[in-house]
Amino acid sequence: MKFSVSRDTLLKSLNLVAGVVERRQTLPILANVLMVLENDRLSLTGTDLEVELVGRVQVPAGAEPGEVTVPARKLTDICKSLPEDSDISFSVSDGKATVKSGRSRFTLSTLPAREFPNVEDSMGTHQLTLKQGQLKRLIDRTGFAMAQQDVRYYLNGMLWELDGEHLRVVATDGHRLAMCNLMDKVKVKGDGGTQVILPRKGVLELARLLLDDEADIEIIIGSNHIRAMTEDFTFTSKLVDGKFPDYQRVLPRSPDKVLLGSRLDLRQAFTRTAILSNEKYRGVRLKLSADTLDIVANNPEQEEAEETVPVTYAGEAMEIGFNVSYLLDVLGVLSGEQVKLSLADPNSSALLEESEEGDSLYVVMPMRL
Repeated sequence: MKFSVSRDTLLKSLNLVAGVVERRQTLPILANVLMVLENDRLSLTGTDLEVELVGRVQVPAGAEPGEVTVPARKLTDICKSLPEDSDISFSVSDGKATVKSGRSRFTLSTLPAREFPNVEDSMGTHQLTLKQGQLKRLIDRTGFAMAQQDVRYYLNGMLWELDGEHLRVVATDGHRLAMCNLMDKVKVKGDGGTQVILPRKGVLELARLLLDDEADIEIIIGSNHIRAMTEDFTFTSKLVDGKFPDYQRVLPRSPDKVLLGSRLDLRQAFTRTAILSNEKYRGVRLKLSADTLDIVANNPEQEEAEETVPVTYAGEAMEIGFNVSYLLDVLGVLSGEQVKLSLADPNSSALLEESEEGDSLYVVMPMRL
């Protein structure tokens, strides 16, 4: 195996793939990247057995085909350390890989390509194509609500729901829920709707890959795997085998108290009061009265913060507690001047959304303070 390639081209693909490779591995080969050269196309594959990522690089003619695995981090660090716009020549002989550039020369250990694990190629049941920017928006607007290391493993991920020509994603950690709908219709190949849960790591890795908003990305959903493909990469992730909670039941039914306020003013007020909230529970009290919202935070040191924000509110006076971090997360992803907060009573969840017709809904459970 032998080829030459520009450092910048190789590094771009290596950076994508190395993100999947875990530093601490049970199998030594999982710390390696699989390099396969056919004709003038070099593919680089990294995997942790949950997620697999294949990056593709075009190399100049005259390369000798072959396949090998080399340490992913070391090869990436070598490429990073070389000058920009330099060229790299790569060759393999006697079980060693040699990387040369200018006056630099590195010899790396290798492991046989045949030992590299392959994510099984299962047939997809549904197929759709959308813009990378559309998918990035869905993930950005909901990803923060995914659980982390929850024993309810099906919450450690994101629900993707296909229904006819509509795609909806939902994430929840049991205390809050985020939902975003793709406003444009998508053409779906496959019968009926489907629901799959993409694991947390898969969601985060996929979001990292979506760099070109206008470029297409093709999604193939199977029974055990989901695959996303563009010109530059093929991403495959196992799906979480579990049943996602019925999120429709969580959505508050006809909350009658509606507050409208400036998103920026509310966000700044919550940020300031959060400073003196209890560091562990992050609770703040919202006191609602006619066209006024008072936000109060206390902590065990008997310190207190209070903010008054003018809002549009005509309901009866009430008091309700929330985790301020959850409210700030939502206000951080909403856009638009105004935010709409709908409430029923101090013991029911709150519904947050953009005041105009938006594509996202957020539910936050109250706290007892």
